[in-house]
Amino acid sequence: MTQTPNRPVTPILDRVKIPADMKRLSDAELKRLADELRAETISAVSETGGHLGAGLGVVEMTVALHAVFDTPRDRLIWDVSHQSYPHKILTGRRDRIRTLRQKGGLSGFTKRSESAYDPFGAAHSSTSISAALGLATARDLGGRGIEGESVGDCIAVIGDGAMSAGMAYEAMNNAGHLGKRLIVILNDNEMSIAPPVGAMSSYLSRLYAGAPFQEFKALAKGAVSFLPPPFQEGAKRAKDVFKHMTVGGTLFEELGFSYIGPIDGHDMEQMLSVLRTVKARADGPVLIHAITRKGKGYAPAETASDKGHATAKFDMVSGKQSKAKSNAPSYTSVFSDSLVKLAETDDKIVAVTAAMPDGTGLARFMDRYASRCFDVGIAEQHAVTFAAGLAAGGMKPFCAIYSTFLQRGYDQVVHDVAIQRLPVRFAIDRAGLVGADGATHAGSFDVGFMANLPGMVVMAAADEAELARMVVTAAAHDEGPIAFRFPRGEGVGVEISAEAQPIEIGKGRIVQEGSRVALLSFGTRLSEVTKASEALAARGITPTIADARFAKPLDREMILGLAADHEALITIEEGAVGGFGSHVAQLLADEGVFDHGLKFRSMVLPDIFIDQASPADMYETAQLSARHIEEKVLSVLGVEVIGKRA
Repeated sequence: MTQTPNRPVTPILDRVKIPADMKRLSDAELKRLADELRAETISAVSETGGHLGAGLGVVEMTVALHAVFDTPRDRLIWDVSHQSYPHKILTGRRDRIRTLRQKGGLSGFTKRSESAYDPFGAAHSSTSISAALGLATARDLGGRGIEGESVGDCIAVIGDGAMSAGMAYEAMNNAGHLGKRLIVILNDNEMSIAPPVGAMSSYLSRLYAGAPFQEFKALAKGAVSFLPPPFQEGAKRAKDVFKHMTVGGTLFEELGFSYIGPIDGHDMEQMLSVLRTVKARADGPVLIHAITRKGKGYAPAETASDKGHATAKFDMVSGKQSKAKSNAPSYTSVFSDSLVKLAETDDKIVAVTAAMPDGTGLARFMDRYASRCFDVGIAEQHAVTFAAGLAAGGMKPFCAIYSTFLQRGYDQVVHDVAIQRLPVRFAIDRAGLVGADGATHAGSFDVGFMANLPGMVVMAAADEAELARMVVTAAAHDEGPIAFRFPRGEGVGVEISAEAQPIEIGKGRIVQEGSRVALLSFGTRLSEVTKASEALAARGITPTIADARFAKPLDREMILGLAADHEALITIEEGAVGGFGSHVAQLLADEGVFDHGLKFRSMVLPDIFIDQASPADMYETAQLSARHIEEKVLSVLGVEVIGKRA
């Protein structure tokens, strides 16, 4: 590969197009390959932005796994897959690595449709062991995989942060019971998105705090001598290698796993030796405990508080990120500031996050009110029921979770919160389409699954001032559960009142009086609705604009008034079918409004998963931008669109 200015010199990596090419490399060359792979990863992410630190922490592990195992026949599954960029470079995608997270480019996560080397897609945590066990069981039942190729070894790589989720232990418990040959690598870097919390983290720390690393290193490297040939005595020793290598791991052993470790995940010789031994001799579930450092080999990432978890484009030398400045605060910061302010005068307000104190804006609350803020780890199910318990105990819990992650705790929302009418306040961040993380992180479904629940109040903020009022509204609401949703990114620049007032439950607002057509917006598409209205004014059409605020309970009086006074009513929302528009349609049908000839349309996200792009591009794909709203109005009113834009 020809070197490009500001890109690293990578003579060995240039020889590796697919993992099979690594079989011809010596161990010394594999070590140099890891160095080149790390340099290439840093170079690529500096141009695209993305999840840098996680990948840098598994470079040696990635090289060793692909050198020892026979992917894609051997199924390698990366949990969450933030760390999969080096894997993508080694598996035939280096020529596209600088399209990461961009429209039409590589996904920032593993994705089955992208490569045969991605046997299972991931972007949420703690799924890898379950998936690997399923593949291993299919293998033993004679399954050949969707691709028609036989399944070999199944390897799950899971981080210590992801091990805080109950699903990981459900899978390990089942794996120990089934006894299938399965390899789990615990990538222990003491750092997920936020510093790990809980008893599991303490347990892992104890395992390696006094671990005889140097003694173990010598033993691990000597493991090569256990392999055949010669077979006689070596075979017996190989059978016992797991027992000899164990320095702790009682919990994992009780779950039915042979525990190996801790080992140095950055020592290529050690990694190769252990993996070769496991490949040759494993006859059941095995857990390899590897200690790594997130951001390894790049000082700006190693010294960052989040170890370079997620970055914008950056200068490779300084590590300085090129984030654009904004004149408006982010919605997340508005939520954070509003909650902190309320907590100053109300000591019953508490906050719960599932390993996302920074992402959800609760870090400031945690700094200020440490005893009232709880990071429960990657455990959304527990977070919801824990919040329900807090509410039952007389506190005012705000459960702050991204829309896409709240999906993981839905049964708890139904069973533990809604049925018991407990006043849990759900702050649903990342509502709507979020951009570079793509479909796995889109907040598409929360309105539908929350508004379906009896007694649940569901709000969406149209701008940052409305969000501040909704935080106040949620704090004051103690008659049952309440949820408010807001998007990623900056607000629209409206002024926020120093003394935000609560909103009357179920009360929308008229933003602009007009005629013929009413545009009923739910959420931050209101700014696009306003733009569409300005374009329509040039055609002599002035629509009425309303901000619904509530998907449940609906403002019946306002909606029925709009239906009675206009030829057409169009709802606009940043969610899938079954949400706000569907509830409005149900109301209109129940009231017999359609019998009188009202033209009703609902603009929602399309029935597809939209791949990564900028949020603006994603909303273009979804046909929810201002020009699409304008065209919808013209179509409903029967106005011919001349020179319709593509």
